[in-house]
Order: sequence, then structure tokens, then C-alpha cells
Amino acid sequence: MNIYWQLFASFFKIGAFTFGGGWAMISIIEREIVDKHHWIEKDDFLDLLAIAQSLPGILAVNIATAVGDKMRGMRGSILAAAGTILPSFLIILAIAIFLTPDMIKNNRVISSIFMGIRPAVVALIVAPVLTSARAAKLSWKTVWIPLVVALMISLDLGFVSNPILYIILGALGGYIFWKIGRRGVRR
Repeated sequence: MNIYWQLFASFFKIGAFTFGGGWAMISIIEREIVDKHHWIEKDDFLDLLAIAQSLPGILAVNIATAVGDKMRGMRGSILAAAGTILPSFLIILAIAIFLTPDMIKNNRVISSIFMGIRPAVVALIVAPVLTSARAAKLSWKTVWIPLVVALMISLDLGFVSNPILYIILGALGGYIFWKIGRRGVRR
């Protein structure tokens, strides 16, 4: 099968059957592109994930674009991104055409479906967090860093709650850690 079609179809499937946004998609994207198709290695996926998280925009689209670019350049990135976006667009279009907000809110079946999806979305979000923590080799000595950052962001204390601050601090800390490690190698 053509690689362009595979990229589009894989990300279309991911976009069509994942609720909960980018974080919920991460484990499914990883399973599809790392485990099933072997398009990229796990370490490369984690690097792409870190880059995708730090860029503005939708996480799943950022990952799809990065994977598509790594696989087949500009065409690959456009097809992977389109595959991720198209299912949501079509679903929202169908909802807008056939259902009104009152129909959704007052329909017990639809409300029950969305209530049932919520716990699954939480699990889909927690799974990649745990996987990323293991891959990043977080230990009990370093797990406090993401916990403190999450707490500071959730407290909503103005500038201290800005995720950009922690991205910059994390990059600076990583650079300093790398620089210190490099200095130890030279001796």
C-alpha cells in the first residue's frame, strides 16, 4: 500500500476513534506509528512528542505533522495532519446539520454516551503520562518536578501559572544539566 495513503488512513483512524483531545490520542498514535507500522523508534516518538507539546496548536495535529514530515516531507505532513483533522470536522459538521444544542442536552441517550466516554478519556490521558514518565526515566528522586509544575499551573497564580515559564525553565535546566555533564566528561 502507498505510504501516503497509509499515513492518511492511520491518522484518519486515530482522529475518528479518539475522544478527549491530543493527550488521549498519544498512546494510540504511539501504538500505531511505533509498534504497528515501525515508522519511527520510541525515542524519536518521545522527542517528537516533546516538540509537539511545546508548539502552539493542537497536539495531535502537531504530532501527525511531525511524523508525516519525518516519513515523507511536506506531502507526508499535510496528509497526516489532514487525516487527523478530517474526522473531527466531519463529525462536527454532521452534528451541526442534524442536532441542535437542546437536542443533545435533553436527549438521555446522547447524554449517557458522553457521560460514559468521560472515564475512558481520563484513562486515555493518564496512560501516555505514565508511559512518558517511564520513558523519561523518572524516578522517585525526580518525580517531584512534574508534580510541582502541575500544581503551580493548576493554582492559577498569574505569571507563575503560565506553562511557557516552565517550558523555558525546563529547557534552561536541561541545558545546564547537559553542560555540567559535558564538563565532567572532558576532565
